[in-house]
Amino acid sequence: MGTLAAVFAVLVVVIALTGRRLARLYVTAPIAFVAAGVVVGLLGDWALAGEPALVVAEATLALLLFHDAAQVRPRQIGRERGIELRLLLIGLPLTVLAGFGVALGLLPGLSWPMALLLAAALAPTDAGLGAATVLNPVVPVRVRRLLNVESGLNDGLATPVVLVAVAATLDLEGLLRDARPVVDALVEVAVAVLVGAVVGYLGGRAVTASAHHGWSSANARALATLALPIAAYALSGVLGGNGFIAAFVAGTAFAAGTASLSAEEDEGTLRFTESTADLLTFAVWFSFGLVLATTAEHLDWRGVVFAVLSLTVLRMVPVAVSLLGTGFRRPTVAFIGWFGPRGLASLVFALIAHGELPADDQRATVFAVIAVTVLLSVVLHGASADPLAERFGAWVSRERPAAETAAATEPRTRTRMMRT
Repeated sequence: MGTLAAVFAVLVVVIALTGRRLARLYVTAPIAFVAAGVVVGLLGDWALAGEPALVVAEATLALLLFHDAAQVRPRQIGRERGIELRLLLIGLPLTVLAGFGVALGLLPGLSWPMALLLAAALAPTDAGLGAATVLNPVVPVRVRRLLNVESGLNDGLATPVVLVAVAATLDLEGLLRDARPVVDALVEVAVAVLVGAVVGYLGGRAVTASAHHGWSSANARALATLALPIAAYALSGVLGGNGFIAAFVAGTAFAAGTASLSAEEDEGTLRFTESTADLLTFAVWFSFGLVLATTAEHLDWRGVVFAVLSLTVLRMVPVAVSLLGTGFRRPTVAFIGWFGPRGLASLVFALIAHGELPADDQRATVFAVIAVTVLLSVVLHGASADPLAERFGAWVSRERPAAETAAATEPRTRTRMMRT
């Protein structure tokens, strides 16, 4: 493992210092680290299912859940929260249910918990993989904000479903025989929500007070912010709650607690969570590449078909249903439906399942399908982001549709070391 850590550290230095040059060659951070992982993985058996990879995956998920939720500020949602809720509370559940049904019918041999795991793991979106859609000013602010808010919150909403699916896979008979695990799970959720809300909101208010009274520097407040998801995750575990849910709720509560920060005070508050998330993200993409070569034998045409459906029908139809009555025109609905890239959250869920579930054909199939879906998304959404954003922006400029061009708050987006 020491050799693997050294290789990864050298890769981080090289890729981070050549990021702009690589970007000119259309080599993004995910592509670079996945490719490096594949090469290293082919050179030896690194036993990725071990504890270190699981720890990295869990730490990444906790931090990302906090950061993605924290960057969705209340003023960013504003008066339009109804449309965001449609995507999150109608579109996301429909995506999971549709994926669950198709997985059971299309992929033989999957138990219902594994089918649910696959569907839930591939439901969250990663706006970073289609960065041109949330950064390109030709796309209406309202549409960019919808995509950004959805991406920031849907991974947290999918997490409990993934965890239930993993628990059911490990002990399905026990869950069916005894109701106590279900009660225990509800208690875990309740404790996590309470801990996350308290830690996040009080932490946010403390950061706000420190900024208003000049008690600390911006860097010190950013460091304090980085400690909050760690505190929420750890304290929730001590009290019997779920750390991931606590981290997500803490991020949402932190956003509420810092709502009164001025734009200048707010700038840089999340810089350390973002840079730490970048490093952990690199590790996840690298780990994904390490095992990618070993998954090919578990993938057949059915898995490829499911991946294609996941990126198209299973995403676009639920989005279209959730946006009925919003006034958005068909090109807009199609644009929002298409730009639901699958990326980091899906990979982290896959790595957690890879580390916690026993090695068998079902686990290998689920990992392989998630892998090919993410790879297709990296290529297809990455290649289509710029041209489709320009084409959609030109249509909006020409037609001036009322719903799309309504006034909205500019979304707050992550600035990554290398464009994803």
